[in-house]
Amino acid sequence: MLSQRAKKAFSNLELPYRAVAVKFCRNRPKNYEQVEGIDAFCGFLKKAQDENRVFFTTKENDKCMGKVVLGMTDLETNHGSGQVGYEAGLFRTAGANARLYHEATMLKRGVCNYVVFCPVDLCDFDPDLVICVVSVEKAQLLLRATSYISGDLWESKSSYVMSCAWTYAYPYVSGKVNHLFTGMHLGLQIQKAYPPGLHIISIPYRKLDEVVAALNEMEHVPLSLRTDPESRLRDEKLFARLAELAADITVPNKV
Repeated sequence: MLSQRAKKAFSNLELPYRAVAVKFCRNRPKNYEQVEGIDAFCGFLKKAQDENRVFFTTKENDKCMGKVVLGMTDLETNHGSGQVGYEAGLFRTAGANARLYHEATMLKRGVCNYVVFCPVDLCDFDPDLVICVVSVEKAQLLLRATSYISGDLWESKSSYVMSCAWTYAYPYVSGKVNHLFTGMHLGLQIQKAYPPGLHIISIPYRKLDEVVAALNEMEHVPLSLRTDPESRLRDEKLFARLAELAADITVPNKV
């Protein structure tokens, strides 16, 4: 179950949109209701944020590619061949589009039949992902938290279409944090769910405890960016110390 410590860490960030916990399930989730209606998969994240409630989706609720990415249905021939993307003018050739279906991460068929969406503060399960939609200011803080302990590099892996593959399947399978940008992906543009220029940061279970620990431990505003007199003095002393250490380095004479 997601800890109170984790919930508090995300709550303290005061994000513009609620952080959402996601769970991939083979069997029908108990105690949760199925979402009403049909929508593109990328729209359900915003729905959970707006309505502040828990629900699950199935292939019957998804009218786009999420059900394929998550292994709920097979890839149709027209999509797999790249013909649809070519005829829609998204790729110069069908082959260019077809490459995507070999490159994009997808779950094995039948592994996931239900997807639970839950605002983090309501979460009573161990999430497979926690997804945050944030401003640049909050994005740098969250991404710093992903590397504060491990030193992991920041990576962004995505494509114009099938952003669901990179938001959900890729971080889940790879164990790596991934981040995308609103306004850069077709499905999200069609949905008009968010204004452009925000970061969508997807944190997999493998990194979640580390990120929470970092958020609770690290300085949210780096010393060099603070303007109060005490911090400025500490910063000056630090750089003076670095200069002293540099001066102590001796270069051996050449023979």
